[in-house]
Amino acid sequence: MTDQANQAQQSTPKQGDVALLHDPVAQQLLQAKTPGHLAYTWRDGTPRVVPIGFHWNGEEIVLGTTPDSPKMKVLKDGAHVALTIDTDAATTPKVLTIRGTVRFDIVDGVAPEYAAMLIRTMGEEAGNATLAGATRIYPQMTRIFIRPEWVGILDFETRLPSAVERAIEKAQAGNA
Repeated sequence: MTDQANQAQQSTPKQGDVALLHDPVAQQLLQAKTPGHLAYTWRDGTPRVVPIGFHWNGEEIVLGTTPDSPKMKVLKDGAHVALTIDTDAATTPKVLTIRGTVRFDIVDGVAPEYAAMLIRTMGEEAGNATLAGATRIYPQMTRIFIRPEWVGILDFETRLPSAVERAIEKAQAGNA
């Protein structure tokens, strides 16, 4: 390996490092039009995963929901959650996984981050039309802020699941 390639590999953040949020793959997924998938634990200890629109404010993932949504019955400040954002599986998949803790607040009307998410994912015209309807049905919204504490990227080109990487290394060692 050349010194330049070795330096590049050493300067690339490892899985788990929140600096991965600055990676081009992460930046692309943080602006994706697809929903994220929020994972949390229900009161009986079973896992739940729900699709949800998201907004990246540069420091936290912000989700908008109604104050009486089911997830708000179990999520408390400081709860641990995970969020994945991925591309359409018809292409080479790219996956961003974020683990972190949450905090909340309630705003009157539609949360500005929810409005920004609608316009990003639906386009200006359709987003504003949906927003007009949302302002009539949401007198308040809860904002869920996820502070990233662990970040992982899978792009199936330069970053593979660790089990796949180990299998490749094992196969290459066997062929050496």
